[in-house]
Amino acid sequence: MKLEKLIKGCKKQSLKAQAELYQLYKDNLFSICLKYCRNREEAQDNLQDAFIEIFSKIKSYKGNGSFEGWMKRITINKAIDKYKKDKTVNITINDNIMMDTSIESGTLEVIPLEDVLNIIQELPPKYRLVFNLYELDGYSHKEISDLLQISINTSKSNLHRAKGILKTKIQQSLQLTHQNQTSNGI
Repeated sequence: MKLEKLIKGCKKQSLKAQAELYQLYKDNLFSICLKYCRNREEAQDNLQDAFIEIFSKIKSYKGNGSFEGWMKRITINKAIDKYKKDKTVNITINDNIMMDTSIESGTLEVIPLEDVLNIIQELPPKYRLVFNLYELDGYSHKEISDLLQISINTSKSNLHRAKGILKTKIQQSLQLTHQNQTSNGI
């Protein structure tokens, strides 16, 4: 079924169209959920919540812009809503604690993608959200500050902290890989 037909069917609340749309986009949207959630179970919950909202708001989609982009925004916003709901304290980090957080070129090629994703998922929620929004989804610090209701400087600081944690964990992973290869005579 063509996408336009699927959207029309979903607007008429056709279960068949909804099932096809779900099958078509579930993997793509689930990978987005994994970036923003702590684990697979939380990502699955987020995906379910996102599809419920997609189906309930699909009548408001007017065909302007990418439909996939529209669904992606809903999915990201669901994760942000969960973060806001679970957030107990908003800590502002001083912006002048800057250190070099660059990761050597080629480093990420040595570590399996799933391990990198796991390291990102282990970040504290406020850092993970800012890192994903800025680095992986191209949001500006202004947009992030509006979405998360934090200051622009907090967004920048949280991104910096996330990169620092990632750099440390990636270096530890590389050292562990190197030690395993050395002890195995590779």
